[in-house]
Amino acid sequence: MDLPFSPTMPDSYAVIGHPIAHSKSPLIHGLFAQATGQDMTYQAIDGGAEAGGFDRALAAFRAAGGRGMNVTLPFKLQALAAADVASEDARLAGAANALRFDADGRVQAQNFDGIGLVRDIQVNLGLPLAGRQVLLLGAGGATRGALLPLARAGAARIVLANRTAAKAQALADELAPHLPAGCTLLGGGLAELPSGAAFDLVLNATSASLGGDTPAVPAAAFAPGALAYDMVYGKGLTPFLRLARAAGVARLADGVGMLVEQAAEAFAWWRGVRPDTTAVRQRLTVPLV
Repeated sequence: MDLPFSPTMPDSYAVIGHPIAHSKSPLIHGLFAQATGQDMTYQAIDGGAEAGGFDRALAAFRAAGGRGMNVTLPFKLQALAAADVASEDARLAGAANALRFDADGRVQAQNFDGIGLVRDIQVNLGLPLAGRQVLLLGAGGATRGALLPLARAGAARIVLANRTAAKAQALADELAPHLPAGCTLLGGGLAELPSGAAFDLVLNATSASLGGDTPAVPAAAFAPGALAYDMVYGKGLTPFLRLARAAGVARLADGVGMLVEQAAEAFAWWRGVRPDTTAVRQRLTVPLV
């Protein structure tokens, strides 16, 4: 009986999404593999828009000997559903951005987005999160993925602000019981920010920057020395970052570091070695001008 793949072939990994041609993951993981001497291949797979496309692509990749996948929009919820075992981060986020196919046939799911975000903020940007006041804009999947890692890193208070205040409040009520002691989580609208509140870290987890919109963040929300961080990457000075700069914020960052760091977490989970991210981050960085 023929084996589906030769044991001498490189291990196979992929990213799946739709659309997928824009993905930087093949470049990132190719550079990681080269830097760490890993014998592996990495491809992009378009799961298509039709119903069942993700499941068919996943089954075909596994049958061909695939070892793991990164997952991007719109398949993160389906990836979680396909897993036999899921991390707490993935379960609470309600989505997975990485899968691993173990030798025993189990599919494991992880969500490294928030972990990558926290590493970028603390290690690359040099902002320790212990005791910090954090304003998180949005109440969607990106916010869900970021909350637990931010709280674990020691944030004293996290305020969720969303265009629909009730959605932010509902998310805060849902996730507050899962956060470590010492972290306060509040939810509401931007107009309902606590009086006199100023934040050390203001994170834009909305899709506003993709559409050229500007979240209505008051200038007073940025504490002296605050970091303004837009999870969108590669767009230069987004409307949110422009607003922050106009408010006097000197420390600005986009999500390229988060992208690379979450990729490094997945790589380490698959291969057992965590690559240095410096050269890859520098290669992908777009000036914030």
